[in-house]
Amino acid sequence: FFLAGGFSRGCGAMLAAGEKRPTPPDPGTGSSGDEVFSKYIDDHKHDYIMRLSEFVAIPGVSAEPERRPAVRRACLWVKSWLDKLGGATRLEELGEEKLGDGSSIPLPPAVLAQFGDDPAKRTLLVYGHLDVMPARASDGWDTEPFVLTERGGALFGRGSTDDKGPVSGWLWVVEAHQALGWELPVNIRFLFEGMEESGSKGLPELCRRLATPGGFLDPRAIDFICISDNYWTGKSKPCITHGLRGNVYFHLEVVCAKKDLHSGVLGGAVPEAMTDLVHLMSRLVDSSGKILIPGISDDVATISEKERESYEQVDFDLETFKKDAGVDEVHGRLLHETKEGVLMHRWRFPCLSLHGIEGAFDGAGSKTVIPGRVVGKFSIRIVPNQHPDRVEALTKQYLEAEFAKLKSPNKMRVWVAKAGLPWYREPDHPSFKAAAAATRRVHGVDPAFTREGGSIPITEVLEDVCEAVCVHIPIGASDDGAHSQNEKIDVANFLNGMKVMRCYLDELARLHRDPD
Repeated sequence: FFLAGGFSRGCGAMLAAGEKRPTPPDPGTGSSGDEVFSKYIDDHKHDYIMRLSEFVAIPGVSAEPERRPAVRRACLWVKSWLDKLGGATRLEELGEEKLGDGSSIPLPPAVLAQFGDDPAKRTLLVYGHLDVMPARASDGWDTEPFVLTERGGALFGRGSTDDKGPVSGWLWVVEAHQALGWELPVNIRFLFEGMEESGSKGLPELCRRLATPGGFLDPRAIDFICISDNYWTGKSKPCITHGLRGNVYFHLEVVCAKKDLHSGVLGGAVPEAMTDLVHLMSRLVDSSGKILIPGISDDVATISEKERESYEQVDFDLETFKKDAGVDEVHGRLLHETKEGVLMHRWRFPCLSLHGIEGAFDGAGSKTVIPGRVVGKFSIRIVPNQHPDRVEALTKQYLEAEFAKLKSPNKMRVWVAKAGLPWYREPDHPSFKAAAAATRRVHGVDPAFTREGGSIPITEVLEDVCEAVCVHIPIGASDDGAHSQNEKIDVANFLNGMKVMRCYLDELARLHRDPD
């Protein structure tokens, strides 16, 4: 871990030998409790950063089978901290995943922990994920992606904002309550997984098994759900999220031979798989972003006047967005010219993105090969009223018809690798009001109520099995670069996020028992 200005002091007990525990005020008395908690978090900033550096150093990329053991190490790292904090913790094994080559590998376990079981208190379920997206320095990172590096008030590293920073923040909120001698105002149950970036395989089934009388997710026990795994729309105004797009991720395979071929020896003599695949992928979406699959947008919900007006309260600047997206010095253009147009097409309209081609040559230099088998990767982000099953059926039907037009003797196959439902809630539930009040206590401003273009597949499942409403409280900023090179979280957002989490617990405890 590289820290501007020198190394931080190590982890370990928060109170040094001989140090007296501060006399706690009543944490429910408002500003005095907030000030004490805020000072505690600020005073232990370096401990949190050093711990996050340990966490980021675990390269738990769930999408890469060779790194699956590291995902398990990330799960065990979190469990060890939950054990230290005195939680009732356990691992839930999720079975095995069958890979494309027919082999199987173990799924990483889910981590469960419980703090408090007081029937007089409300119970909050907190979800997060411990796996990360692939990252290599050669992808264009300015630093080593799995070495947390502080620069300019930001912490750079894979997983720093998605989702290791927020997940670890929840742990330190529990620890801070203990160090201050405060009871947690609500019971907390943690559910952490290691496969979110790969479709949360195995988790929906586990959630349904746990949602039984007396189970960990017994709907009679869970009052609220919270997730911190998304981002503000800008860099200064905090947000509360009440909508997510879903995602249907496709693999499109074309095979022309049982092995790769020499382009000089066989080029011009055999029908090539890459030629067919590139043609098919070019027929999915045009350069204006329009999805070319017939009927794909027929089920999209219409825009109400209330929704149209809601974009006015969102902190979003087009020029800043261009810079954050990295297009400002390339062409400086977006697909839509207004703030509302860009936000709508990020949040409430579907989009189709082409991601890559497995089996094609992508290294430096030149390689005169005809791939015998190629697999195109693309996904469709879906929105309310769209369902993965219908999107899958329309896409397969369209690609099969387009391939038939080619009259190619090659073999084509398309399948869904993972899929998740969209999620939307009107932000008028008491849990959203508690999140907004917590945000005001820390940031001094009303949050914007926003939607998110990304996907968190388990949200809808958790709401269904727990019979509770989920609120998303993002702590990262719009330029954090999740899934991209140079992912980061600002130190201020990291610390303030913990303060918001603490105030949210307090606000939940203040709610009337009747959620209406």
